[in-house]
Amino acid sequence: MKPVFILLFSATWMQCGAQLYYQALMDYLENRLLAIEDHMHVWQEQARQYHVELQHLHKQSKKTMEGLNKTHSALSTDAEAAAVRMDRVERNMDLVESQMSPRACAKQADRVIEQGVWSQEESREDEEEDWQELSSSVTDCVEIVSSLRSVKILKRVGSSKGVWLRDPRSSKVYVFNGTMGDTIYQFKSVKEFLSSGVSLGHPIKLQSDWSGAGVAVYNGFLYYIQQGEDMHVVRYDLLLGEVTDVAILPVQSLAAVYSLNPETVADLTVDDQGLWLLYAGDEDEPNINLAKMDPVSLDIEQIWDTRCPRENSEAAFIVCGVVYVVYNTRLASRSRIQCVFDVNDKVVSEEAPLFYFPRRYGSHASLKYNPDEKQIYSWDDGYQILYRLKTKRKLLV
Repeated sequence: MKPVFILLFSATWMQCGAQLYYQALMDYLENRLLAIEDHMHVWQEQARQYHVELQHLHKQSKKTMEGLNKTHSALSTDAEAAAVRMDRVERNMDLVESQMSPRACAKQADRVIEQGVWSQEESREDEEEDWQELSSSVTDCVEIVSSLRSVKILKRVGSSKGVWLRDPRSSKVYVFNGTMGDTIYQFKSVKEFLSSGVSLGHPIKLQSDWSGAGVAVYNGFLYYIQQGEDMHVVRYDLLLGEVTDVAILPVQSLAAVYSLNPETVADLTVDDQGLWLLYAGDEDEPNINLAKMDPVSLDIEQIWDTRCPRENSEAAFIVCGVVYVVYNTRLASRSRIQCVFDVNDKVVSEEAPLFYFPRRYGSHASLKYNPDEKQIYSWDDGYQILYRLKTKRKLLV
């Protein structure tokens, strides 16, 4: 009997212990669930608060964006109005510059006259009454540029820098895409060039690379700069397709003639009097030098120091033996002629018309004067532009 009692007591005790264990476990789980519910409630409150704050931020952002859009519209309107006013100011400046008289010289009675564009009859009458014969050992041309008559933007094709020009003795147009290469493109006329791209022209492969924008075409011959240990001028017959002569230039270094176009170490150009060379004697030479060249033998006939600084120069052209150097800034602005040199000493910078080019896309990589048309073939940031020039007689000093 006693063992049975002990067995029943043990079973009862074990059952009570198991109930207590399960009860404690249930209490623990319930407490954890309650804690989780509390945390979830806190998270829900925080999420609701964040949602409210986000809605408020969205409303504020929307109002701010609406205000910015209105401000942007107003600024755009002001900028357009400012651009219109700036264009008007530039046109007025161009008009004033074209109409201003550049300190004319006196005639026999030292009377100052206003310069303008003269007709042939007016020029003949004034020549008979007031003007003396202009003598010169270099050129007998008596014209000087007074202003720009018109500007025509033709197209945009090719690299940002290059050259296009027309032979004064023919209608053929030649395009040099870039600042170095051995291939140029020939077109029968400006009209053909306008109706096609560079690659659609007739390619001419040279026997050596041309370098920079200092090229010229004159009377069926191409003149270009070839760089190596020395700097050479190459004369190339465009009809026969062969080099006819090569000359070494009298320079001590390969310094750029124009500081804003360092690829151009020398610039060949033509006018009514023939072939000219603009170059820098050496790296320390501050001014641009000028040489008159024989277009057949490439002999240098005479050399001048133009006294026009290389610093901030971008290009130059020559009309009737007068060098017009075009300047700009490192950050491209309006190109301007502010230095003029006359090989006959009839015109100096202080007496010559100094004017601005209309603002365009960047700065000129090249300016090539055509004496037959009296206009400049310009390459400006890939755009091909024609500048028609106004000229008048040189005045006596």
